[in-house]
Amino acid sequence: MDPSQPPVENYANPNTCLFHVLFKGAALAFYILSALFFNSFVIIFVVTVLLAALDFWVVKNVSGRILVGLRWWNEINDLGESVWKFESLDQESLARMNKKDSWLFWWTLYLAAAAWLILGVFSLIRFQADYLLVVGVCLSLNVANIIGFTKCKKDAKKQFQQFASQTIASRFQSTVQSAFTLV
Repeated sequence: MDPSQPPVENYANPNTCLFHVLFKGAALAFYILSALFFNSFVIIFVVTVLLAALDFWVVKNVSGRILVGLRWWNEINDLGESVWKFESLDQESLARMNKKDSWLFWWTLYLAAAAWLILGVFSLIRFQADYLLVVGVCLSLNVANIIGFTKCKKDAKKQFQQFASQTIASRFQSTVQSAFTLV
């Protein structure tokens, strides 16, 4: 290895990355290959949706926290309105997150949705409404995570900007006050 080259960054959380990709790949692979092994739509539907649900849970509750430091959920308030809730690490911790882990998280999230969308188009072209239902469920679970984590990322940036502007404003105010007390 050449000492003048910077070291290659490895995955900080390889097990989390593995499971993040594993359930996505398992749901897609089972759906694509199941026609070769099963004649029962019910088995294909149940197993594919179960794998997609496991993927949804792992991404939302495990890999999102560990790989990108974000967490989201949705609640219904007392008025019956849907309210999005977001949590993120502080900006300093987010800046220290492993870039490879983050890259894997976001790309696989979007690529899996694109794959489900393409499979949905194929089901539509072949007039297979039952398989379109499977793809619709899997795509909706994937899109829910995309929307949740994208909103969460935007909220984290907004909170950081608000914190930064409040800090600057309070320091400016204290500087001005100390300047007037000296006069």
